[in-house]
Amino acid sequence: MSRGRQPFPAHGGARYARSLRINQVLREVLAEELERLSDADERLRLLTITSVDTAPDLRTATVYLSTLGPEAAEALEERRPQLQRTIGSEMRIKRTPRLAFIADPAVQSGAAVEEVLRRLKHPPEEADDR
Repeated sequence: MSRGRQPFPAHGGARYARSLRINQVLREVLAEELERLSDADERLRLLTITSVDTAPDLRTATVYLSTLGPEAAEALEERRPQLQRTIGSEMRIKRTPRLAFIADPAVQSGAAVEEVLRRLKHPPEEADDR
């Protein structure tokens, strides 16, 4: 491995230290702004940003949320330009990425595994018809 290159298995594959820092700062900026916006818009309450994955050219960023219902998705799309302006004013990066919001598949997979474990621990009672 080359010196100074730290691969990181994220949603999009190997990443470098600069990309990781940008993703982390984007997550923090967006989380703070969403918290502020949630006071004015009920649909944005209880949203948790689990991670952000930017494209190598910084033109797009995928924001992963723990849950994303239809109302929250609509509210986020309405507020997307405002969120991008906030990123542009609070971060010093070459481009302000276009944001895309999706539910984090890792959270959904974790919930499915948890449900399987719960069923194993407490199997459904079988009716005895004899």
